[in-house]
Amino acid sequence: MASTSSTRPSYDVFISYRGKDIQDGFVSHLFNAFQQKKINTFLDENLCKGEEISPALLAAIEESYVSVVIFSDNYADSSWCLNELVKILECRKTLGQIVLPVFYHVDPTDVQELTGNFGKAFTIAKHVEELKGCLDRVEQWRHALMEISIITEWDSRNFKW
Repeated sequence: MASTSSTRPSYDVFISYRGKDIQDGFVSHLFNAFQQKKINTFLDENLCKGEEISPALLAAIEESYVSVVIFSDNYADSSWCLNELVKILECRKTLGQIVLPVFYHVDPTDVQELTGNFGKAFTIAKHVEELKGCLDRVEQWRHALMEISIITEWDSRNFKW
């Protein structure tokens, strides 16, 4: 399932996002722009519908050259998205995948410091996972959010549309 250095990844780009926030706007425009440039892009329109990430989705993440992670206000509300982020950062370390965080109307410090909507969502997530006995997962999420927020990012607030 994992890509090797001698095997070409299946996708040029994997897009990670919270569907209900930006699927019909920003993400669809980004996806269309990639398609116009013949950039093979994986986009699962049903990303945030469950607790566990499917093996096919894990393979799509592993088989991509680049992952674009689009943080929006409700990204951290989804355990699915957070688990996906952990996998993306794992691929960055083990496979050398390029990771590009995009902060869409989100302050990058809210992601890094778990403040604002990210802090609220994380507090709720921590309580839910605590009830399930999965506090190690919450710590993985916290670490992943802190790690990705210090990668050079694109902050939508710095661009005029």
